[in-house]
Amino acid sequence: MITNAVVASSDTPQGAAGDNPAAFSATPNGAGLSLAGPGDYFALMKPRVMSIVIFTAICGLLLAPGSVFETIGLGSALISIFCIALGAGASGALNMWYDSDIDGAMARTSQRPIPKGVLTAKAALGFGMVMSIAAVWLLLVASNWVAASLLAFTIFFYLVIYTIWLKRRTPQNIVIGGAAGAFPPMVAYAAVTGTVTLDSLVLFLIIFFWTPPHFWALALYKQTDYGRVGIPMMPNVKGAPRTRLEIIIYSVLLFGLTQLPLVTGLGGVVYGVANLLLSGTFLVLAWRVFRSQAGDKPSDADAGTLYAVRAGNQAARNLFAYSILYLFAIFAVLTVDHLFFVGA
Repeated sequence: MITNAVVASSDTPQGAAGDNPAAFSATPNGAGLSLAGPGDYFALMKPRVMSIVIFTAICGLLLAPGSVFETIGLGSALISIFCIALGAGASGALNMWYDSDIDGAMARTSQRPIPKGVLTAKAALGFGMVMSIAAVWLLLVASNWVAASLLAFTIFFYLVIYTIWLKRRTPQNIVIGGAAGAFPPMVAYAAVTGTVTLDSLVLFLIIFFWTPPHFWALALYKQTDYGRVGIPMMPNVKGAPRTRLEIIIYSVLLFGLTQLPLVTGLGGVVYGVANLLLSGTFLVLAWRVFRSQAGDKPSDADAGTLYAVRAGNQAARNLFAYSILYLFAIFAVLTVDHLFFVGA
């Protein structure tokens, strides 16, 4: 499971290699793939993103009706999670293949395997394609065609809809593209039930509406990094004040959506109380971003770090950091409540 200059008028990043990443040379010393180790291929799979995907997928599996171990068995359950993780890793590799022309110019991505010169873009493409096919086929064998189809669509969505089409063309890239990161619990849920239900849609919507404030908080203090390669993130195109407004709007919508498990019966009192604390804190931090001047004075000083930012951007940094813990916590509490209290 996606800038100082305004780039809304340009579809292609200025100073980047354009839309032909296959032409990017990742091995200036000619050593080719001999430089790469297992860790470099693992890095292609974006392990930090995979950790969120795996966790939310496990929650989706456990939140499905009935006992997952009685419905599909432990073996199929483990294989299903492995396939979803493999699909997420494949998406990451394909994303790095296509973005290899800009990753080297961004401080945040300059140490990825391709810009470091230990892997070629073509190697990442091949690795990603093989993993994609393997993940979808194995999930089809282990579970059902609905889950496999959803996984195939997720990979397609992340590569084609988000990476190739939206990321370099619109500040809504994160809004629409965020769907790719919201599919994993729905895929896992379908692996158990063979269907898409209201409950699985609720899980999807929580992640979908979490994604914009999560990434836009980061984008507020990464403007110069995105601007260097012409990625039209919201602060660069619409400005920091508009971005802060969008963050609070999406945070309010997220707060409302996290109440839906109480309506559908997926969660109960334990979840309800914990969610008020977790989502309430999220809303407070988003409000502080809205009232702050985060992103008003973009600087390269904040381009190479995730957390050690200047004073003016600390509100955005705090929301970004909390949002990661928040997603894990909200899914963990919902799953525990469903398993031990609601479904007991």
